[in-house]
Amino acid sequence: MKEFDLIIIGTGSGNTIITPEFDDLSIAIVEKGTFGGTCLNRGCIPSKMLIYVADLVTEIARSRELGITTVDHLVNWRQIQQRIFGRIDPIANAGETYRHSLSNVTVFNGEGSFVSVNEIIIGDEIIRGKQIVIATGATPVLPKIAGLSNVEHHTSDTIMRIPELPSRLAIIGGGYIATELAHVFSSFGCEVVMLVRGNTLLPNEDISIQERFTQAFREKVDLRLETTVSELQQNSNGIQISFESEIINSLEVDTLLLATGRLPDLDSLNVKAANIETKDGYIVTDQCMRTTADNIWALGDVTNPAQLKHTANAEAKVISHNLISENLKEIDLDPIPHAIFSNPQVASVGSTEQILKATGIRYVTAIEEYSDVAYGWAMEETTGMCKVIADPRSGLLLGAHILGPQASTLIHQLIQGMKFGQTVAELASGFLYVHPALNEVVENALIKVATLCE
Repeated sequence: MKEFDLIIIGTGSGNTIITPEFDDLSIAIVEKGTFGGTCLNRGCIPSKMLIYVADLVTEIARSRELGITTVDHLVNWRQIQQRIFGRIDPIANAGETYRHSLSNVTVFNGEGSFVSVNEIIIGDEIIRGKQIVIATGATPVLPKIAGLSNVEHHTSDTIMRIPELPSRLAIIGGGYIATELAHVFSSFGCEVVMLVRGNTLLPNEDISIQERFTQAFREKVDLRLETTVSELQQNSNGIQISFESEIINSLEVDTLLLATGRLPDLDSLNVKAANIETKDGYIVTDQCMRTTADNIWALGDVTNPAQLKHTANAEAKVISHNLISENLKEIDLDPIPHAIFSNPQVASVGSTEQILKATGIRYVTAIEEYSDVAYGWAMEETTGMCKVIADPRSGLLLGAHILGPQASTLIHQLIQGMKFGQTVAELASGFLYVHPALNEVVENALIKVATLCE
């Protein structure tokens, strides 16, 4: 049996743990899929490269509003894919080659599963590690629908590599993965129908964001809310989808995307064999990112329901330090921001208005429209908004939610304000905002909410 000082299961953020300080340790890396993990190969990076193109196509489509006459544009799906994966795949391959080249690192290609608190089995081989890091991410959750096993379907893991654009695509789900990919394929000329069980898209976002986003998305796709898919059938023409909304109905599509969430695959990991505690489908860790087994650590989507790459990277840095130091660091992720790169774009940090209302916390809120600031007016942007929520007594931010172009960038000043305890008055008037930049939508929202604070 081969023994190692450290075993890392998963090569996404887990791969970043190894720094020059680990050169004297014997390390095993276990990867069941493509080196580099979800974000690089089938998540954040390729999806945003697709979304960038979709955003350009969307702007071309509305260019007549701005006085530009364009000839018909053609989306070359194969060329777009080649540009994306022609850049990504060599990175994944080079990453694995580099790890193979290190004298103190052994790469195991296969699925790792716990045998005991110190032992991992990959195929027929068992290896032993003094310390183990679990960084296996999450996998798509497949809904229970009659006939699903007999129907060809895709998840976010596979849809971006399909050989041809579908004529008609059905998406089951209404969260961030569903809306990002709906934006991509609808922009590329596909007829997209979204089948959503709830009464809104993006149900975890602030109520104001939900309402505007859902309204805007109705213009992009065939949106069916409060719809339950009951049966799927494959036939010679495609996929027959039976669903229940106000009435029992059906539709036919040639491609089906399931976007109903992602969860860690703890069964394949067999975490019970290592006495690792779990809760709600995630591995439990302490503030130092250690599991209930003292020699086992966990990071990323396997332990954090936020399922964000920036949280996983932060957790990896903490574990990297703690593996080789007696002075353990604690993770500090608060506040956790996130963005949805659909169109319109969404960014958020802190509490939503509905959560504050449900918990009885006092708050004041203000909204500034993109169209009411100079650059938003120049863009003819009529959907975008910035909403800020503050504590009326302390003037501190409780939440911030932005819908519209550059939302994922504009949110950062508000993240900083929450992190370092700046009041809305300080954020509104403590420094100069560039005019006429789009960040004035944040400035004006802060000015408005500051006047409502005591």
